[in-house]
Parts: sequence; structure tokens; C-alpha cells
Amino acid sequence: MTTNAYRDAGVDIDAGNRAVQLMKEAVRSTFTANVLADVGSFGGLFALDNLPPQPVLVASIDGVGTKVKLASQTGRWRGVGIDLVNHCIDDILVQNARPLFFLDYVASSRLQPQAVAETVGGMAEACRAARCALIGGETAEMPGVYAEGAFDVAGAVVGLAERSRLLPRHDVMAAGDVLVGLRSSGPHTNGYSLIRRAIEGQDLLQVLADGQTLVDALLAPHRCYLPEVETLQAAGLAIKGMAHITGGGFIENVPRTLPQHLAARIVARSWEIPPLFQLLMRWSGVSREEAFRVFNLGIGMVLVLAAADAAPALDLLPDAMVIGRLIERGPVDPAIQLILGDNA
Repeated sequence: MTTNAYRDAGVDIDAGNRAVQLMKEAVRSTFTANVLADVGSFGGLFALDNLPPQPVLVASIDGVGTKVKLASQTGRWRGVGIDLVNHCIDDILVQNARPLFFLDYVASSRLQPQAVAETVGGMAEACRAARCALIGGETAEMPGVYAEGAFDVAGAVVGLAERSRLLPRHDVMAAGDVLVGLRSSGPHTNGYSLIRRAIEGQDLLQVLADGQTLVDALLAPHRCYLPEVETLQAAGLAIKGMAHITGGGFIENVPRTLPQHLAARIVARSWEIPPLFQLLMRWSGVSREEAFRVFNLGIGMVLVLAAADAAPALDLLPDAMVIGRLIERGPVDPAIQLILGDNA
């Protein structure tokens, strides 16, 4: 005899099955010739063909933070799926890895098949753009663990690099190397606990100085920097290191790519901080100094290049800009010098 005891306890198996059916085609659209198992297998199978002489697997796992709360409140799910994939890809890109496959985890207090399918559809869209296969995932309905109406996503990427081409290259970095900033598409996935408090009482449909509505600017998907990096490398420009400006902003992330004897000197007036960040700084009351530790402030990736390569790089990437340079670092000097005023 069939009963509904499990559903009455808060878990709807049928809803889970509906979610899988809704997302199947999106997931299959990411499959490459390396994928050996269909949707629904217990484990994803990915063939490691045509490996470089010294292959290195590079892996990263992350979530989208409390941005998912704002997405839930507005019913906009596709963007957080894109966020999740692009954040993870950018994290392994800084070590010069190319994504092979992605795995996702979607959890909620009560499963909403359409929301799950839209989120996974966003993941699939980002995976296709990066030539990355979405080979598996987990959809979990956990009443009592997640608050009613809560929704969360996480994901893991595995990529491939050639050992001799791993970044950063500390052995070739030198004082005088330039820091090239690549524009972000918005806050990406960081600072949203502060952002959500800052926008309390604000009209999400208000139009900002750049023509975007506030909600569109806040939920703009995380930018993937793989095309820009490949453009520079295809042109023969040697990237010495990269810093993904995520949690911790400039202060925490730029030093992660530098050797001990060098520091980054970043001149804040090198670029105009986008209107959204200017408003968030004003509404939240965060100091300018702290903002550089919380937000990306319009720069989502920082590249280390030889000074001679700066001009060719800017020619190839129209929205890139030089934001600083490397300098010698003494034993007690900080790893980053942030020039906030007009005196550079």
C-alpha cells in the first residue's frame, strides 16, 4: 500500500523527480565527448584523454554566499547558477587551469522544481560557455535543517593544467611589473550580508546612474574571465600571476599571488568606482578603506604582466586598465599598498 509518510515529514520524492526531468536537457547540453555517463548515474564519468606531458588536476569548491537570499526574495534563480560556475572557474583560472567538469549541490527546506531547474539551467549556460561539462549534482530537501523557504547552492569544479605552465610564476615576477584590472559585472558573489543590510528600505527598481535598476545591478551574474585570459595568451603575452577579487577584496586576494619579496601598489583613482558600489558605500556607512576589503569595487580580476606587455594587453582587452604595479617589499612592509588619495 502506498503512503505519503515521507512527504508528510517534509520530503517530496516526486518533486525531486520533477526537478530532475526539468533540468535534464540543460545538463546534457554541456556534455563533451569526454562524458561517459548520462544524467541519473550514481557517479559522473569523465574520460581523461589527450593529457599534457605533466597533467595537474586543479579543483575548487564554493557557494554564492547570501546573494542566494536576494535571488530567493526576487525569484531570480538563473543568475545564481551562472554565479556559482563562473566563481569556481575563475578560482582555478588564476592557476592557469582550464575547467573539465562541474558538480553542483542544491538544497532547500522544501523543493521547488522550477526554481531548481532554473538554477541548474544557469549553471549549464555558464558551463557551455566555458566548455565545461556538468556531469552530476545533488538536490537535497531538508526540512528542519534549512529554515522554511531557505535555498542554498554550492558547486565544485575540476580543471586541468600543464605543470610547467602553472601560475603564479614567482620566479619571473619583478618590481615594475604592472597590475592590470579586468572589470567586474557587479558585486559578483561577495559582500552580500552587508549589501542586504545596506539596501533595507530601498526601492529595488530605482534606476542607477548607469541605467541599471538596483536589483539588476545587484543580481548581475559573476563574470567569467576565461575568454580574456585566453585572448592574451593566444597573443603570446605571458601572464605572471592572477588574483581573483572575491571574499576579502583587494586586501586579502592580491597578496595571494605574490612572492614574499614583492608588494602590490594599487592606485584607487586608476578607475572609476561604479555607481552601485558608490551607493552601497554610502548606504552602509562602510569606510573607503574597508570597502577595498569587502567589495571588488568594479575590478573582478587582477593580472600581473611585464611592463612592456601592458599596452598590448590593453589593446586586446578594451575594458582593462592598469591599476598599479609591483614594488620591492621590506621585512616589515605590508603586502599591499593602497593609494586612496590623489597623490600617487
